[in-house]
Amino acid sequence: MRVGGRDAGRMRGCIGAAADANGPEPGCPRRCPLGQDSAGGGAVGRTLGAGPPRRPGRGSCDRGYDGCPGLAATGAQQSATVANPASGASPDLLPHFQLEPEDVYIVKNKAVSLACRATPATQIYFKCNGEWVHQSDHVTQHSTDRSTGLPVMEVRIEVTRQQVEKIFGLEEYWCQCVAWSSSGTTKSQKAFVRIAYLRKNFEQEPTAREVSIEQGIVLPCRPPEGIPPAEVEWLRNEELVDPALDANVYVTPEHSLVLRQARLADTANYTCVAKNIVARRRSSSAAIIVYVNGGWSTWTQWSGCSTSCGRGWQKRSRTCTNPTPLNGGAFCEGQNVQKTACTTLCPVDGAWSEWSKWSECGAECTHWRSRECSEPAPRNGGRDCHGPELDTQNCTSELCTHAAPGAEDVALYVGLVAVAVCLVLLLLVGVLVYCRKKGGLDADVADSSILTAGFQPVSIKPSKADNPSLLTIQPDLSTTTMTYQGSLCSRQDGPAKLQLPNGHLLSPLGAGRHTLHHSSPAAEGADFVARLSTQSYFRSLPRGTNNMAYGTFNFLGGRLMIPNTGISLLIPPDAIPRGKIYEVYLTLHKQEEVRLPLAGCQTLLSPIVSCGPPGVLLTRPAILAMGHCVEASAENWSIRLKKQSCEGTWEDVLQLGAEPCTELYYCQLEAQACYVFTEQLGRFALVGESLSMAASKRLKLVLFAPAACPSLEYNIRVYCLSDTQDVLKEVIQLEKQLGGQLIGAPRVLHFKDSYHNLRLSIHDMPSSLWKSKLLASYQEIPFYHIWSGLQPFLHCTFTLERLSTSTCELACKIWVWQVEGDGQSFTVNFNIAKDTRFSDWLVPDNEVATPALVGPSAFKIPFLIRQKIISSLDPPGTRGADWRTLAQKLNLDSHLSFFASKPSPTAMILNLWEARHFPNGNLSQLAAAVAEVGKQDGALFAVSEAEC
Repeated sequence: MRVGGRDAGRMRGCIGAAADANGPEPGCPRRCPLGQDSAGGGAVGRTLGAGPPRRPGRGSCDRGYDGCPGLAATGAQQSATVANPASGASPDLLPHFQLEPEDVYIVKNKAVSLACRATPATQIYFKCNGEWVHQSDHVTQHSTDRSTGLPVMEVRIEVTRQQVEKIFGLEEYWCQCVAWSSSGTTKSQKAFVRIAYLRKNFEQEPTAREVSIEQGIVLPCRPPEGIPPAEVEWLRNEELVDPALDANVYVTPEHSLVLRQARLADTANYTCVAKNIVARRRSSSAAIIVYVNGGWSTWTQWSGCSTSCGRGWQKRSRTCTNPTPLNGGAFCEGQNVQKTACTTLCPVDGAWSEWSKWSECGAECTHWRSRECSEPAPRNGGRDCHGPELDTQNCTSELCTHAAPGAEDVALYVGLVAVAVCLVLLLLVGVLVYCRKKGGLDADVADSSILTAGFQPVSIKPSKADNPSLLTIQPDLSTTTMTYQGSLCSRQDGPAKLQLPNGHLLSPLGAGRHTLHHSSPAAEGADFVARLSTQSYFRSLPRGTNNMAYGTFNFLGGRLMIPNTGISLLIPPDAIPRGKIYEVYLTLHKQEEVRLPLAGCQTLLSPIVSCGPPGVLLTRPAILAMGHCVEASAENWSIRLKKQSCEGTWEDVLQLGAEPCTELYYCQLEAQACYVFTEQLGRFALVGESLSMAASKRLKLVLFAPAACPSLEYNIRVYCLSDTQDVLKEVIQLEKQLGGQLIGAPRVLHFKDSYHNLRLSIHDMPSSLWKSKLLASYQEIPFYHIWSGLQPFLHCTFTLERLSTSTCELACKIWVWQVEGDGQSFTVNFNIAKDTRFSDWLVPDNEVATPALVGPSAFKIPFLIRQKIISSLDPPGTRGADWRTLAQKLNLDSHLSFFASKPSPTAMILNLWEARHFPNGNLSQLAAAVAEVGKQDGALFAVSEAEC
């Protein structure tokens, strides 16, 4: 409140009033609010303010009272004077408001009413936007306060839409009351009058969506513009959504509806409703469909064989009910029934052989004959023969007592001669076996030098004089061979006998590579692919030979390698049965060629590799080596080996770290590579599922730039690749085609499962020489594009412009970091004018190893020495001197259970050593480990000096 009489600078009093002959001016009160009219004479009012009391003048009404004509003020000080108060009014009270005007809204064209009430008050008038409201527009009502006896005055006015619209856009329309009493004036609060409205169109409406169950949903809604601002509520199938009753739902301050986890019950039509005092608006309805993707149940047990005798089928099934697909969710991929061949042994009933001849007539006048249940003998549950196996009959009664003398003695002599002949035969067999052991490959280990000398040819002990071929015996390769051509079938026109060189087999790598099938010329590759094209599985193999290795193998084994990829296949000796020859291939797939479905947080950790043909019979596991990009830890990752079945579906065949459910597969995971033991060739990939946000993958960051820059524009490409050699090889081949050059060595970045994107930015360029043409300060690669591993060549391009063609050097920094994570910086400093070659760390294509190696050249350990180690360490040794100790010394003791499940654990250890260390393995270290095992048991190498 403001008291006009006590504010000397603002108050203008009315010290006298004389009615104008023509009446008061329009909009001015007919009487001065605080003075007397002319008939009252010169009554002297009490002066309010600093000035002394002054006698009012006559016949004028000053216009200075807040712009109201007819209200007089005299004197330079404009002090207010008042006449005698009305009867019953206290001369010392200022008016105070019992009711003040409040803010109101004009709805459509309806006028609004403003009211104020004050006591004690002699006059009350409204002022709107600085102008007095005409006296005729006031509705006044007088009363008396019963408790105080003071006069009460209440005044009302009406404000129309037209009055407010006159000043629309300049300022807000406001009104306030001014009340007078004999003591002075009081002003009420301002009441604002606004025109209410609500636009028709929403600024943003919710949109229909299909979401997976338990996925979060955000439905945006921006209501129409309005005064007063619209309130928002949500309807689900025309029923009000109340966040207080459903903890899964809340509404943001921006009016968006959030469903924390989608439920099946949340499938509905959602409508955003905005309303104020003017109207109620509805958005278009958004249909939310919550779907459930189907999942397979566990396989049932295999059924019994369809036939009780002979070859039949057995099957198992599963259903897409874990969970059942709902609301358009995807049905399970793959087969719901699996069949496999089975063979039930047929029961064979026994049958009698022919009766033997009758024996001589015995002393008891009887002779006999016998038969056996052997044509055939009963087997597989067949019935035994019925009837007697011995038949006796009386001899001639007159002659039976006159048998020839000495018959019993003759039979005794015959028996003694037969026993002597058997003893001689056994003796001969023993001598032959002994001689074979002395000259063949099955003799026991002579001493530690025989085990270790094979690794160092210069220190070989001489062979025994009586057995010069102890370690140079040539294996017999003259057996009939077979070639695999899509299916395992015999072929009589096989290649000629394979003859190994006469050189000593103890040489770690022979002078030449012994291949059964030369695989390097392009014509041979085309011929091999042409043969593959006739097989059904060829449809899923690459059409070219760039990422393929192939060769022809027999029982000697060998290996296939895809150059510059880290991918190889080791076929150990005796893995292929003797007498058979297989054509084997190894190929690398591009991610876009093979559809590998990933669910949830799963990610591809390795290349997708095929080896085959499928169906090859291996008697020992082959070892498939390939790189990976995972920082493995049991608490952060669940890693599975996946294999594609014949039907095309991917199945988990092994979970790393868990007990294997089958002996067909095993995986040794190391820092940069994994080694897969498999007895069945096929298509494999390593897939991981993160268990926490601390799980990380290794990314390889590689920079490329044009080798020449004919224009002012220059591009730097930053690739973010999975840290495996095969992907890097593909990118380098691609950049060679684009004319790019490698800038420095690749860097490694650990990319975490934190749902944050990868950002890249360029800094510290000399602004006087270069400028960036990017509009944003950084570029961003979405998290899921990187995490899935299915997009191999993700990169960002920084387009720069040099300000002069004479500028040939560029120095800058490129930052690569994961949002809210660690980063990596590249210092780029190179000369554009130079034709920079690719870095030396990459082996040129013309210097890589031969893709196919067959026989001894494929292995570091000589064949005969390998056989000696196996025969010595496979049997359990005293003091632990056996294959377990060798595994411990080679840091492979975590895989003892797998090695023990195989017929030759030592062979598995040596095969893994070959896969890990070819071609640069240190044979001397392996020899030292073998010799150290031998020292633990002196009896293992105890032989006579003559045998050495």
